[in-house]
Amino acid sequence: MCIIFFKFDPRPASKNAYRLILAANRDEVYNRPSKAADFWGTSSEILSGLDLECGREGGSWLGISKRGKLGAITNYMEGRVNPDAQGRGFLVSNYLMDKDVDSYSYLKKVSAESHLYNGFNLITAEFKAKQDIVCYYGNRGSPEPIHLKSGIYGLSNSLLDTPWKKLLQGKRHFTSVVNDQSLSCDGLVQELLTVLNNEELNAPDPTQESQGNGISKPLLQAQSAVCVRTPNYGTRTNTIILIDAEGNVTFTERNMSNCGDTGKWSTNSFQFKLQV
Repeated sequence: MCIIFFKFDPRPASKNAYRLILAANRDEVYNRPSKAADFWGTSSEILSGLDLECGREGGSWLGISKRGKLGAITNYMEGRVNPDAQGRGFLVSNYLMDKDVDSYSYLKKVSAESHLYNGFNLITAEFKAKQDIVCYYGNRGSPEPIHLKSGIYGLSNSLLDTPWKKLLQGKRHFTSVVNDQSLSCDGLVQELLTVLNNEELNAPDPTQESQGNGISKPLLQAQSAVCVRTPNYGTRTNTIILIDAEGNVTFTERNMSNCGDTGKWSTNSFQFKLQV
């Protein structure tokens, strides 16, 4: 389970505005091995965290390349999943590594193979000198990927902008933050981290619960918060990605330092300019 809020503005009105503001939580079992975000790949041009789970090594949930490609994935909440399905994290890593495929064509290819995976939502984007493109595909929704227009979006563990209470609450908070023109870059990052770490429950939520048939009520209740907390599972990574009008990227990742210890976190930030 994860949640992503993002504002896409391919032609910002001023040099101080952002082409992309993205805030995301990774929810996972606390003891699943993973690598914190760092540069990897050919010429170390890809920045992302990496899954280290046996059989899933090298997959990712969110990343960006210096060439302007961005990929992000969330699971689609289902009561029953296929334990033998292919790892969904490779859908992000493979897109970031492929220098020849554009965002929409990649999703078209993925849609033809979507039956090989459990439910997912995949965002692919390209931030280029002449044009920015963001595309979306969910394998439990429409058979065709879509191009997204400029705007503010929310994605949790249903289809894009499905009005779960947690999504609506988080999106309202996110919108108020990104519309505050007085915030510095550092101030914006801190306010977005506050959005992501809201543990307020949004239960009961009949829309979320109807999709989660087969999942225990205590777990569904815990997952009704933007920031999920249970003894063994919950939000363990916050990520903020900012791309300004000049192609400068600020990538901030906040990770749980020790397995399940919600009081200990480490934060790393990366800044670079897109090579496009």
